[in-house]
Amino acid sequence: MTVVQPDAQQGPDEPDLLRDQFRQLLRYRVLIVAGVVLGLLGGAWTALAGGAAYTATSEVTVRSATFDPFSPGGGNPEKEVSMGSERQTALSNAVAARAAKELGDPGRVERLQDGLQVTNPPNTLVLRFSYTDGSPRTAATAANALTQAYLDNRRDQTQSVIDNMIQGYEEQLEPLKKQRDKLAEQIDGLGEGRALDTTLSVQSGVIGRISELNSSITKLKAVDTTPGFVVRTATPPAAASGPGLPLLLGLGGAVGIGIGLVAAWVRLVFDPTARSQSDVVRALRAPVLGTLPRPRRKQPRRLLAQGRVAEEYRSIAFRLAYDQGFAERRRLLVVAPRGPIDTAAEASVNLTACFVEMGRDVLLVEADLRTPGLAHKLRSAEGVRPGWARTPARGDNGWPTGLQIPIDAGESGAFDLVPGSKVRNVARALTSGPATRLFAEAESPGTVVVVLAPAVLSYADAIALADRVDGVLVVCDPREVRRDDLARVRELVSGAGGTVLGALLHSEDSARRRRVPDLRLRLRGRGRGAERPRPAADTGGTGTGRDTATEPPPGSGTATGGGADQRRVSWPTAGEGAGGPGEEGDRSGDPARPARR
Repeated sequence: MTVVQPDAQQGPDEPDLLRDQFRQLLRYRVLIVAGVVLGLLGGAWTALAGGAAYTATSEVTVRSATFDPFSPGGGNPEKEVSMGSERQTALSNAVAARAAKELGDPGRVERLQDGLQVTNPPNTLVLRFSYTDGSPRTAATAANALTQAYLDNRRDQTQSVIDNMIQGYEEQLEPLKKQRDKLAEQIDGLGEGRALDTTLSVQSGVIGRISELNSSITKLKAVDTTPGFVVRTATPPAAASGPGLPLLLGLGGAVGIGIGLVAAWVRLVFDPTARSQSDVVRALRAPVLGTLPRPRRKQPRRLLAQGRVAEEYRSIAFRLAYDQGFAERRRLLVVAPRGPIDTAAEASVNLTACFVEMGRDVLLVEADLRTPGLAHKLRSAEGVRPGWARTPARGDNGWPTGLQIPIDAGESGAFDLVPGSKVRNVARALTSGPATRLFAEAESPGTVVVVLAPAVLSYADAIALADRVDGVLVVCDPREVRRDDLARVRELVSGAGGTVLGALLHSEDSARRRRVPDLRLRLRGRGRGAERPRPAADTGGTGTGRDTATEPPPGSGTATGGGADQRRVSWPTAGEGAGGPGEEGDRSGDPARPARR
């Protein structure tokens, strides 16, 4: 049994709160699954729509132009080469245009630039050319072409600088040569003296300058213009590059889970239903006395529970028996917040059987005076009563009529049922003096009165009974009931003078919400006086019943099981003495009647 007590002093721990929120998110499995499917579809579309892509890679080592490449003091090449500038040059239009011309497709410049990626590994003079294309051979050819185009472009730039410098030196050298020749003619015409010495000195300076320029031109012509070396040649890749279909599906699934969880969280935020036991406790300000296990698929519903469900009802009954508020009055009103009362009816019957097991004399009152039917349902749950009591007699004043039907709950024992009947004025019948005296039977020692009423928010019947029955047990499905409805139930019950003892939670699939089959449908076409065997599957959950049950025809003097205990309560009604023709027979000492405790 799960009991959640409201605690205003101490809230839930952080791990418990997170676990509770996660469990609430898992309620919206449809949204989470939809997110996963959407992510998988997106990953598959990305992998298949883009097609296979192949990436070929080549690498070159960049070097600067030097006069003596083998000289140990030739300078630091890392300072002479800017790798950032070289990377931008490799991505330029000039390199792409040269590569496109080499490939024989001058109009392919933009496509080459789109598929090219140039990177520089840290602390290296290496440029890595990566080209992506749908064909592995095309990718390798383009990568090699771009690499060679870069090297050729860099060599041409270096050679162009050298040629410009040589041309500048030669332009400076030409007038110096003319001046040297002119000075040589002047020297031939001068005699010994000061003028000759001056001319010779000028000629010597001019010749020295010409020698320097010639030396510079010679050095420039001897410069090594090698731009770099290809250290890795691109080859056609054997496999497609990129994440691939499996990885994209995995990424899509992960993203889809995130989308699904976000959608579930948004749905959770705006969900008005009582999502968890904590919400039920806060709305009712009463403990959760128990949670019924979810029924197995294709398992028939039984009015008297079996197995784990029966044990859960026993735990709830013991929990109520030791509750101080219930122990004083021993009256219990079982209601649902809204909608049908099928589960509330099952809870009232099973709790009644559990109180019988505890040695109490229990009276189950069906206060549903609009659509009564509990007596018919109990016939398929080991009810032992005479055939004439199939339709309880009604007095002139409506309900209650004074008729009590003994019901066999198997090994649990027996309890009396006051069936409901349709009346014109429900409020007058529920608040009448005979009804009040009926509920007052709980004042006797060892007696418990369990009352089943329609849903609180559907009709005011339960509110009219709240001050007479006092203790209220709310039966609800937290997935279907709204928190506002539970709070309103608490306010209405408290305002009417009653007390909410607790809540009984259940959870069922919508496809399983079916009424317990009526025995009348199974007996259609049979004689009313014939012997009707009962299948073993219809035995009660808290005990075992007889294999067969015989119902005599109406008006017979004998009744199988419980005929002697057809009795009337102590209130006076106009229908007293008109309980049915079976009352006129001798029903004393019937051995088939179950022993009452």
